[in-house]
Amino acid sequence: MERGAAHSGGQDAVFPPGGQDVVPVGGHGAVASAGEAAALVADELVCRAEADREVTREAGVAPTAERRRKVAECRRGNAEALAMIVRRHGWPTVEAVGGAASTAALMILLHAPDLDFRLRCRDLIAQATADGRCPAVHLAYIADHCAVELGEPQFYGTRINPATLRPYPVRRPQTLDERRRDVGLGPLEEQMRALRAHG
Repeated sequence: MERGAAHSGGQDAVFPPGGQDVVPVGGHGAVASAGEAAALVADELVCRAEADREVTREAGVAPTAERRRKVAECRRGNAEALAMIVRRHGWPTVEAVGGAASTAALMILLHAPDLDFRLRCRDLIAQATADGRCPAVHLAYIADHCAVELGEPQFYGTRINPATLRPYPVRRPQTLDERRRDVGLGPLEEQMRALRAHG
């Protein structure tokens, strides 16, 4: 797993190049190298995202009130944990925690209940993308997610209305597929065909 300097929005992170610095972990005065700390953060993010997938799958199979409550509790707890990670280390970039964990952090963020938190992280991800520390597609997903929540047209058509199985409104639809290509997404119609095939 690749490690490196990870600072977002001017916030210093604890994952410097080489991973030689020591940082406190846990509540017992233990210390770990920056590389070990990054690995711990990465493991937590991946485990939490997997827990979200599992409770969401169970709720989809049998959508009882209890299972929906478990989904909400899982996502709230995951968001709180992610908020703590962001406060301590900045956004978990690919450079800092690796691709799988950074993608897991994005999934947790997309399901976080607090829009203000999502907006703050969107800005951190935008900076990390500009610096080459996160893939542009991460920014595409969170930008669309926030736009829809704010009642604005989305940029990349990644957010689908579950009632219509069509994208929420998109700005400048005539150039949508160009924007999607720029961030590594295929044409919208391909996405819709895949969605219909799995529906």
